[in-house]
Amino acid sequence: MHELLPLAEQVGQRLKDRKETISVAESSSGGLLSAMLLAVPGASAYFLGGAVVYTAKARVLLMDLPREAVAGMRSSSEPYARLLARTARERFSTTWGLSETGAAGPTGNPYGDAAGHTCIALDGPLKFAITIETAQSDRVANMIAFTRAALELLREAIA
Repeated sequence: MHELLPLAEQVGQRLKDRKETISVAESSSGGLLSAMLLAVPGASAYFLGGAVVYTAKARVLLMDLPREAVAGMRSSSEPYARLLARTARERFSTTWGLSETGAAGPTGNPYGDAAGHTCIALDGPLKFAITIETAQSDRVANMIAFTRAALELLREAIA
């Protein structure tokens, strides 16, 4: 976690300087993305909320996205990550919505993605979606890699 703090501090300072806000919907990063954004002193100026959307039930209860909203879409995909990011931004009325959905490991997910696969999306003034493949089965290492990639995507967008 300590190795992610300098990146989170950069992102937090940029968000504060720009007077922008963020909300998060994450899955296989398990709350680490939100934790890193909140580890920065003064995070209440930019972080409005987040959810660990780890299951279909969580998707419905926390994001108010019924099965019909994701018809034809599989989780751990860029379209699903975009939907989560947009939904987080809209539900919290933030400048940015950031999402992550993947397979931390040590095995893959039921959709055929290997451990180390994740999709990250950012929704706001700019919109991005990326797919990361670490080729690792180490769950914690993947959670850290996913969080780093999400923070880096956000940093680039608000540069």
